[in-house]
Amino acid sequence: MAETMFEGFDHAEYRDEDEQRWGAKAAAASEMWWSGLSDANKHSWQAQVEALNADWRAAFAAGENPGGTVGQELAQRHVAWLRSVPGTPMQSAETAKLYIEGLGELYVCDERFAANYGGAEGAAFVRDALAEHMRDGLA
Repeated sequence: MAETMFEGFDHAEYRDEDEQRWGAKAAAASEMWWSGLSDANKHSWQAQVEALNADWRAAFAAGENPGGTVGQELAQRHVAWLRSVPGTPMQSAETAKLYIEGLGELYVCDERFAANYGGAEGAAFVRDALAEHMRDGLA
C-alpha cells in the first residue's frame, strides 16, 4: 500500500481545506515541499508514514498504554515525522503543543484521519499518546 497510497493523488484537491485549517503560508510550504520531492523520496516518505500508521494500529490492537514505553516511542516518531514536513507550526514548544493537540483531536473527529489508525478508537489511542508526550514537554 505504501507504494501506491498517493498514486493519482492531487495535492491541490485539498488546497482550500488546507488553507482554511492551517493557513495559506503553511499550505503553500507543504505543497511546494511535496512537489519538489523526487519520486523516490515521495515513495520513501510514504513508506515511512505507512510504517508509522501500522505500528500505531498494532500497538492499539495489542492493548498498549498510550503513556507506556511503546506509546511514547510512537509519539516521539510521530512528532519527528511532523517536524519533517515544512510549514508545520513546530517552531516553538507552545505552537508545537497546540498543533499536536489539535491534530490529535482531528485524528479522532475526522473519519478520513481516523481510518489511518483503525478507526476512532485507534485514533483516540494516538491522540492520548501524543497528548502525554506533549505534557512531558518532549516536542
